[in-house]
Amino acid sequence: MSQPPPSPARQDDAPQIAQCRAALFDLDGTLADTAPDLVAAVNKMRRDRGLALVPVDDLRHLASAGARGLIGGAFGIGPEHRDFAAMREEFLANYEADLCIETTLFPGIAELLDALDDRRIRWGIVTNKVGRLTMPLVSQLGLATRAGCVVSGDTTPHSKPHPAPLLHAAEALALPPEQIVYVGDDLRDVQAGFAAGMATVAAAYGYCGADLPPAMWHAQHIVDSPRQLQRLLDVLG
Repeated sequence: MSQPPPSPARQDDAPQIAQCRAALFDLDGTLADTAPDLVAAVNKMRRDRGLALVPVDDLRHLASAGARGLIGGAFGIGPEHRDFAAMREEFLANYEADLCIETTLFPGIAELLDALDDRRIRWGIVTNKVGRLTMPLVSQLGLATRAGCVVSGDTTPHSKPHPAPLLHAAEALALPPEQIVYVGDDLRDVQAGFAAGMATVAAAYGYCGADLPPAMWHAQHIVDSPRQLQRLLDVLG
């Protein structure tokens, strides 16, 4: 099981959202509901093997974990399995071929981003999805020309929960980390945000994984909807 980030007592020194001037968002499960297309990619693997398809709702909670989570959920194997590497490439090829068929922004996200743009608040995307998938998807969602930065899982030598991707994004926005809030739907997002010295928000409306519930991540804030998130971010600037 994943380990939670440092206790709330250690987060007393973390920046508050009222101090922040920009926002960074995870992609899968935070900005966009990508689960239908991700599950379709792993279900194609099952169909090609003569196996029954798995309902989207049975795998939705694993979507933020990408290939590792979905292959694990659909086939019961992990990265240590001898077939995993080949199956991961098969999964990624399936997903890349049908990247944005049923994927949409979560209800309320378009309005949230419009409100940030109207107030000239900079925002960006930091995801563990590899760049060859991230950039086409962000473009098809209409966000590529609007985001102040887009950082993928292979943009830096490390992916979340390492802080490197978030620190890279802070440099791209030309802001110190303590003036940025990071929003994500996975424990790794909160861990990365804390390690980078940013304010943190857990998006409990997202996928949230299968381990610890968001209340145990020790994020500074938890939101249950994009509308609630928008109200929380109204103090930015």
